[in-house]
Amino acid sequence: MTQTLSYHARTRSPDPGAPLIFAFHGTGGDENQFFELVRQIHPGAGIVSPRGDVSEGGAARFFRRTGEGVYDMDDLARRTERMAAFVAAHKEANPGVPVYGFGYSNGANILASVVMAHPELFDRIGLLHPLVPWEPAPVDLGGRHVLITAGHRDPICPWGLSDRLVRWFGAQGAELRTETHDGGHEIRQGELSALADLLTG
Repeated sequence: MTQTLSYHARTRSPDPGAPLIFAFHGTGGDENQFFELVRQIHPGAGIVSPRGDVSEGGAARFFRRTGEGVYDMDDLARRTERMAAFVAAHKEANPGVPVYGFGYSNGANILASVVMAHPELFDRIGLLHPLVPWEPAPVDLGGRHVLITAGHRDPICPWGLSDRLVRWFGAQGAELRTETHDGGHEIRQGELSALADLLTG
């Protein structure tokens, strides 16, 4: 099995001159959660929307956890490398094409972990309500465009951790934009508008 087939995924090839966009669903989502959203935002874009291969009570995820915000770090490390190989294989199959990625909640977390381990894979990164409860090592993100969105009253992703992640990305040289609201874990229109700017700008 080639690395491009290592996850069940819904895909579309990019039109000439368009980017390849990876879309990572949240817990309980699947490869369909954001596929049509990407089509609406950027009709010509290539899309790779993988389904998480971990089941938590029947809900698909990208890595294991032992509780809310408590990650199995060994499992995360293994699945980060597996996802990085999957992304790299699709990137190799589309030479010269800009590669963007965004994810929501658990999808944002696996994307963040991949970026921290392999910053060269993505040109633009959108993290919607990420939760990174570990201290990442420094990396060079110069020239990378990064969007982080959050809710100030998010019961799943506490604002303090979101703010720490914002500061970390800024310190790594990323061209950073944030979009926050006073609500919880839901995605609001301002976040979708900021994501559209990221994916089409």
